[in-house]
Formats: sequence, C-alpha cells, structure tokens
Amino acid sequence: MQEKIKALIQNQTWDLVPRPTIENIVGSKGVFKTKLKEDGTVDRYEAQLVARGFSQIPGLDFGETFSPVIKHTTIRLIISLTATLGWTIRQLDVKNAFLHGFLKEKLFMEQPLGFINEDLLNHVYKLNRSLYGLNKL
Repeated sequence: MQEKIKALIQNQTWDLVPRPTIENIVGSKGVFKTKLKEDGTVDRYEAQLVARGFSQIPGLDFGETFSPVIKHTTIRLIISLTATLGWTIRQLDVKNAFLHGFLKEKLFMEQPLGFINEDLLNHVYKLNRSLYGLNKL
C-alpha cells in the first residue's frame, strides 16, 4: 500500500486541506489481493486505495459515470515497439492508468487508515484526479 500511496502523491492526485463544513466527504478503503501462480503458490501481493463512491450524492458530487482507461493505440504501440526491437513480452500490466483522469467536480475524501497525517488530523484530501470507486464525470 505504501507503494500505491507514493504513486498517488507523485501524480498529485490530491491536496491535503482543512475539512470543509458543508461539502460531502467520501471515505476510503484499502483493498488487498494475493496473486497466485499457476501451481497455487504466492506470486505477489497487491494493494489498491479505493474511494467509497457509494456515498457520493448524484447531481452534487457527480453527473454521470465514466472510467478512464488505457487507449488501445497505446497498447498497439508498445506491442509494435517490442516486435520491432526484438523484445519479448511475458505480461503487460498497466499501473495507475486511472490517475490520468482529472476531476471537474470538487470532491473530498477522508485520509486512509494507516496513512493519516498526525499533524493534520482534521484535514481531508481534495481530489484532483480520479480514484477507483468514484462516480465521476
């Protein structure tokens, strides 16, 4: 989870701001998965920070839902480069593709458990970019 939080901070996904009095604030949750190899042994552990978008208010926090995804032309370019340069692809994993979706709305999220800034306990994240779990434009 530390790696995911670091990536979110580097991509300026949020700003830590004082808690607003009249805005809706969504929660956050860590989702953890264990990826297994074909033989059933542990391959790796994955973590993801998701927003609890079910607490968003339609018309206030979002209009219609949309999820940005990687473009097929980008994947084709990568595959083309590997063929041209004689590389081999075993797996193509796109990390943090959702981070490139900027938000038009003003959305606030609680600091995630385990990553709360002890000096700014009454602050929340003002989201600049989208997160998994959000209903967004």
